[in-house]
Amino acid sequence: MILTRRRFLAAGGGCAAILGLHLAGARADAPVEIVMQGRADGSHVWFDPVGILVKPGQTIRWINRDPGNSHSTTAYSPENFDRPLRMPKGSRAWNSDLLLPGQTFSVTFAEKGVYDYYCIPHEHAGMVGRIVVGEPEPHGWMELAGANGDLPGKALQAFPSVEEIMRKGAVRRA
Repeated sequence: MILTRRRFLAAGGGCAAILGLHLAGARADAPVEIVMQGRADGSHVWFDPVGILVKPGQTIRWINRDPGNSHSTTAYSPENFDRPLRMPKGSRAWNSDLLLPGQTFSVTFAEKGVYDYYCIPHEHAGMVGRIVVGEPEPHGWMELAGANGDLPGKALQAFPSVEEIMRKGAVRRA
């Protein structure tokens, strides 16, 4: 068989397409990033996105991009400062401690459900977030409405609804 220029280019294009599919699959397994942000004057701080839908087994990586503040990502759990449980029972609670600008922290979410978290120094300013893993059981996430405990009003108002997260995949608010 004689390898003509046209066959060579067609074969190269096929290889490039296969490589592209392989790389796209690799990107699907890459950590999902949530950015910790704030205004330069410190008047407003937030997680971006504030709500995210991920698959079971996916990793979330928080990164502090706020040059003027330290932040944390801390699960609502009795294990963390006796906070109300706002995540699936039996799941592992996390607490990043304070992250300086540029630092990161990662958690892999194995169990389906709704996970609420907050920033320790900025919870009262409404710096909270919600992660939906898989498709939660209807009764599982609705129970969160009754687990408000002593959450600040600004924090409760800042959570996006599970329905909005399921519909959009990611909810951004600044």
